[in-house]
This record gives sequence, C-alpha cells and structure tokens, in this order.
Amino acid sequence: MTNTTYAGTNTAGTTSTSSTTSTSTGAMSTTSTATGATGAEGTGTTTTAPRTVAAYAAPAPKAPLEKTTVPRRALGEHDILIDVRFAGICHSDIHQVCEDWGDGIFPMVPGHEIAGVVAEVGPGVTRWSVGDRVGVGCFVDSCRECDNCRAGLQQFCTGTGGAVFTYNGVGRDGEPTYGGYSSQLVVDEGYALRIPDSLPLDAAAPLLCAGITVYSPLSHWGAGPGKKVAIVGLGGLGHLGVKIAHAKGAEVTVLSQSLRKREDGLRLGADDYRATSDPAVFTELAGTFDLIVNTVSADLDLSAYLGLLRTGGTLVQVGAPEKPVEVLALALLTGRKSLSGSMIGGLPETQEMLDFCAEHQVTAEIELIRADQINEAYARVLASDVRYRFVIDASTI
Repeated sequence: MTNTTYAGTNTAGTTSTSSTTSTSTGAMSTTSTATGATGAEGTGTTTTAPRTVAAYAAPAPKAPLEKTTVPRRALGEHDILIDVRFAGICHSDIHQVCEDWGDGIFPMVPGHEIAGVVAEVGPGVTRWSVGDRVGVGCFVDSCRECDNCRAGLQQFCTGTGGAVFTYNGVGRDGEPTYGGYSSQLVVDEGYALRIPDSLPLDAAAPLLCAGITVYSPLSHWGAGPGKKVAIVGLGGLGHLGVKIAHAKGAEVTVLSQSLRKREDGLRLGADDYRATSDPAVFTELAGTFDLIVNTVSADLDLSAYLGLLRTGGTLVQVGAPEKPVEVLALALLTGRKSLSGSMIGGLPETQEMLDFCAEHQVTAEIELIRADQINEAYARVLASDVRYRFVIDASTI
C-alpha cells in the first residue's frame, strides 16, 4: 500500500482488472502441484542457517501479546522464505491464545492469514521465484500420503500427526510452529499459495482462513443461480460469505441477531437481511433455503434454523462454539434435512478460491493496524467492534 492508515479507518480491498485466462492457468498449475506437495518439514539440504525473526507472541495462556523473537528453520531443499507483509487476525487466534479449545504451546505466535513476498528459495524449489506474491493459510504441512492428502484435502490429513497447523502445532521436525504475527516465515514450497496480482495483499490476507472457510461449503453444496442461501452472522466470516455467495449467483439472505448491520449486508451483496431476534422471522422464512452457512460461534437453537431449510436442505456449521450443540432429531427427520460441518479447505481449493476472488473482485473489508495494537484489536473482536477483519501491517512488528 502506498498510503497507510491505521486503527479507526476501514479499508475495503479494491481490485484492479486482470486477465482471467492467466489467472485460470495459474490456478491449474498451482492446483495440480499442490495436491502432491514435495519435500518434508525440517528435512532437505540446508542452504541458509537458522534465523531469528521479530514476532508478537502470547507468553502464556490468556496473556497479552508482546514483542519478541522466534526461531525460523534453515531453508531446506524445497523451502521458501517469505517476507510477511500482512497478517489477518482471526477469532480462532484468540480462542487458541485463551486455550478455549485445549492446551496450547507457549510462547504462541498466532496468525494463519498470511500474505507476503518470496525472499529466498531453496535449491530444489520449482514453483516460486524471489518476488512472487504468496499466501499461507491454516496449515504448513501434512503427511502427503493418506487418501485425503492425495485428494487435495490436506486439512483432513489422517496420517501420523495429521495436518501441521501454521501455529500452535508441532512440525515433523519436532519443533513448534509459529504463525504470521512475525516478520518472516519459512514454509515448504508446496504449502504456499499464489496471490493473484489483482488482489491487494492486505485485503487478501483474510481470504487465507475466513475466505476459504466460507468458500468451501458454498462450493461443495452448490451455491449458485437458482439457489437460496442464508448466511448466519455478518462478521469476519459472514461478510465474506455474503460476497462469495453473491458472486456465485445465489440469492443471499443474512440472518443476524439485529438489523444493526443491515445497510452493510445489502451493500456487500445480500438480497435480504433479517433479524433473528424477531420470532416471526422463523415463521415467515420457514422452508425457504437450500443452504444455510452458520458462521457464528455463539450457542444457537440449531433446530429452529433447520426449520428454515427446504426439503433436502443443509445447514453447515463453520463457527466453532465452545460448548456442544443440541439438535432435535425431528428437526432433521422432517424434510430429510442435513446438519454438517466444514473446516477451511485443501491446497487446490484454496488456490481456486483466491483465483475466484480475483476474477470477481472479492476481498475482505479490513481495518489495518500496527502490531502494537494487537491486544486492543483482540478486545474489539470480542466486543464485535470491527468491520470486518483486522489486518496487521507486518512492517510494524
């Protein structure tokens, strides 16, 4: 970005025109190679020494993040070094710092919405060159051999140790992983994704988690022309769900607790916007939707939302509540309805999503912040005081 603005200024990512043909070709190339990623975490010929990089980390559970340094491994045969330019703040970063989902590894450097530029490449790297625009999402390795990995569904890796998450995980070298709230990142070339030139890096960063989290279920369950889709919640996930569902040609309704964000929802592409605090909504919209994507982590009466589905419709959960959810069996039996879940996407689908967003000019609505504003941003996320994604300028780390 040429002109940098910080907290308090909302920046809607803008997209310049690009060649659809070249975008599609790049997607095919990256997709075909991403399914069978080469190299292995922590192995291969060392081309540079290990390095120490600046980062922001939580030193202990629930502790404020503070500036520190963390180690990055030496470049291996198939590794690339990325200069991190921007890192999105995901609600799951807060959940993991607070150990809401289980014990964490500390110090913890969050961040799995990473956009940057290739700074160095290992001697065996064939997919990337210095200067390429790349992104890293929620995982940085997988077994590469199980059925899911071979199918390009690395997020569901069933091999020993499963997928290696970008942070709060353990790599196949036995070392903890540190995320994108840092100045540089080393990753196997097969686990980086190409960010099309038409996507601004800052507004593209949230696509690496929030974008793929909603794109995957919308694609899998066939959102498109002639389909009625409801997005529950208009937050970091939901606002991208609205944009992507609209770009796919579906008729989109936002279901939110209040009408406070109605104007935004309609501007982002929703055809209708309803407040679920009004009980009449569940009567008026009964049997309406082919697909409902629930993006919120709050406890909801899912049985009531199932009543909004048409016969054979599906409610997909992408938000992760801390407590178990309850559903009346009759809400599923009546109308042969389905309750499912979806978690991010594999490498090929994530590249497909980035190319789709470039083609349709879909980017996140962001508020750019300095690294020393991370703790304030966390508090604002918890208070639902962001429209719609905080992004850290990594040059300030």
